[in-house]
Amino acid sequence: MGLRVVVEVAPKRTFASALDWPGWSRGAKTEEAAIEALLAYAPRYAAVARRAKVAFPARHSVEIVERLDGGGSTEFGVPGAAAAAESDPLSTAELARLITLLEAAWATFDAAARQARGVKLRLGPRGGGRQLPKVVEHVHDADGGYLHQLGTRASGVADLRAAFVEALTARATDRPLPNPNRVRKPWSPRYAARRSAWHALDHAWEIEDRASG
Repeated sequence: MGLRVVVEVAPKRTFASALDWPGWSRGAKTEEAAIEALLAYAPRYAAVARRAKVAFPARHSVEIVERLDGGGSTEFGVPGAAAAAESDPLSTAELARLITLLEAAWATFDAAARQARGVKLRLGPRGGGRQLPKVVEHVHDADGGYLHQLGTRASGVADLRAAFVEALTARATDRPLPNPNRVRKPWSPRYAARRSAWHALDHAWEIEDRASG
């Protein structure tokens, strides 16, 4: 089977996301450039798969399975549209694999943050870019937002990631959600995992690149 990719297209930016590898998503100005960027990051994602102990192919034949209309989120730099395929039910094995890869993405971010402690992150060409404490805070805050989008209250939760996995599992297995909220359009488990893993890896790779000088 080829590398199943969903492409999210907006006027100024496009995202390409590997549907079976949560977090492996890259953006660029055009569809062609986004797919090229996705494939260029295969070695970096392979390290995530190794951490998860999930076999990762050495070669990838891209199969575009969906093209989505992007919007403001896409233009801002976020893969903000869920694919129709991400509404498909998850088998027990698929759910376990999804969670394993998601947790590996989180662990990759944690490792990058640990290794960059005490390092002044290189700034962008115009002096922009958060320093490490702010990046860590930003990722933590986003985890709370993602938990909310799964349909669970995030306020007062001590371990957002454990709560995220619990809520994701409940939604995937049609069990009652713990501390449900009233979000109108909760994210599907597949999209929620893709979005959270992408955010963790995007910032992990940013930290690695900016800490290297």
